[in-house]
Amino acid sequence: MLTAVFPGTFDPITIGHTDLIHRASRLCDKLIIAIAESSSKRTLFTLDERIELTGKVLADRPNITVVGYNNLTIDFLKENNINVMFRGLRNSIDYEYEKQLANAYLSQLPNLEIIFLNTKLQYSFISSSIVKDIAIHGGSINQYVSPLVEEAVKNKIRRYK
Repeated sequence: MLTAVFPGTFDPITIGHTDLIHRASRLCDKLIIAIAESSSKRTLFTLDERIELTGKVLADRPNITVVGYNNLTIDFLKENNINVMFRGLRNSIDYEYEKQLANAYLSQLPNLEIIFLNTKLQYSFISSSIVKDIAIHGGSINQYVSPLVEEAVKNKIRRYK
């Protein structure tokens, strides 16, 4: 039984993320969506909120489990005995960053297999940062996120204003 992980911050989960996750979930028996606490990033949602929201968005996939973690991704992989990881690539900037990160992971976990999935063209410009920026400035984000996520983002922003 192949268990793989798809790590990220998912603040919030976008339709680009969802597409990559659905595609990855068809390639393994069990896919763990590992949501990072990411103290270095200023997130809109708390870790618990991101876990809950992501879990709801992916509830239609029985082989997907959503968990949070607050340590290094490499430590999460080691602790959970996972040696297959998926990562998404939108563009050449992502590729260069992910290649550097992959080499760091492989230096510590040589048996790790990292599978890069290219983002579909229609999602290649979508990022959580762009979604948040548009929403904070009153723009529509319904074409970038699920209705559930759109409502959660709007509610969160309303509380901050």
